[in-house]
Amino acid sequence: MLYLIKYGELALKKQNRSFFERKLVENIKKRFEQDVEIIRENGRIFVKTDLDKEMVLGKLKKVFGIVGICPAQEVELDINSISEHAVNIARKMFEKGCKTFKVETRRPNKAFPLDSPEINAYIGSRVLNEIPGFSVDVHNPDFVINVEVRKEAYIYSEEIPGCGGLPLGTSGKACLLLSGGIDSPVAGWMTMKRGVQIIGVHFHSFPFTSERAKEKVIDLTRVLAQFAGSIKLYVVHFTDIQKDLYENCPPKMITILMRRMMMRIADRIARKEGALALVTGESIGQVASQTIESMHVTNAVTDLPVFRPLIGMDKQEIISKAREIGTYEISILPYEDCCTVFVPKHPVIRPRIDLIEEAEKGLNIESMIENALSKSEIIKIEGGDVNDVE
Repeated sequence: MLYLIKYGELALKKQNRSFFERKLVENIKKRFEQDVEIIRENGRIFVKTDLDKEMVLGKLKKVFGIVGICPAQEVELDINSISEHAVNIARKMFEKGCKTFKVETRRPNKAFPLDSPEINAYIGSRVLNEIPGFSVDVHNPDFVINVEVRKEAYIYSEEIPGCGGLPLGTSGKACLLLSGGIDSPVAGWMTMKRGVQIIGVHFHSFPFTSERAKEKVIDLTRVLAQFAGSIKLYVVHFTDIQKDLYENCPPKMITILMRRMMMRIADRIARKEGALALVTGESIGQVASQTIESMHVTNAVTDLPVFRPLIGMDKQEIISKAREIGTYEISILPYEDCCTVFVPKHPVIRPRIDLIEEAEKGLNIESMIENALSKSEIIKIEGGDVNDVE
């Protein structure tokens, strides 16, 4: 079976286009244990394989950079052969209730004796003559017969949407602060869509949160790894830090102080991993800690840019995206994460950085960070398989 791979904004990269195409091909190859033949030719990528169609489509739909997947037929480079296959496609679509069609041709092979409009007209006439009841609609057809004239001819009418974006690994690395909630997995997915490889950082509060809470985050990472190929996940034991904050700081500041400690630790991990940004699932005003003032205070502890892909989305939009990518049902499982432990009844929502820094003066922040990192667990998740690294 042949699959024609369509990509969107990669075609606009001019001098860097070849780099993006090579990365996309590399990412496609990584998804298949068995060998597949991948061909780059004049702005198109073709995948040839005898593997099960549904399995192939399932994998390709989760490769960032692909906007469309077209199961195609390779046919003899002859107008009569092309037309016969076009008529067969049209007949099947007519049986499904379609009444109008359109023919579109791309002709990189300029040696072919007919140009694109002539090919369209020839095929259209054959379809109309052989299948009474059909009509042409160039503006809003029920389906399109697509023809590509290259070294061989390719014909298709079906296009399955891909997830779009840029090929993973073309835009560097970032650390994702990954909770067990709905928001942060979506933020991670949206960041990966822009070609950024993510490293997950999860803060675990055992025994105040269960081991099942950690497993939930691993399950979420498994889902994201279906799009990424592999993801490294740091599980940082955060309980001692939470106890120190609870015992030594004003209760109403606990939430913002925890966030600052998380950002400091994620910053250290990012620098170790060569990541140049942090990513969070925050959205302005969604909860008390997600105000502009709070974000300003948490940003102050890192020099790295902090990406918040969900910043302008409301909760329903985030839930809709979580359902689409397959994380929602896991995210709503009733296991608490560290963000729900030691939460004050009345958290400060418009913190002042001078007062927050004053509250931190009695803390040995460096020791707290080093202690947490020394107890962290590193897990590598590859295509759904979990492997302990450290």
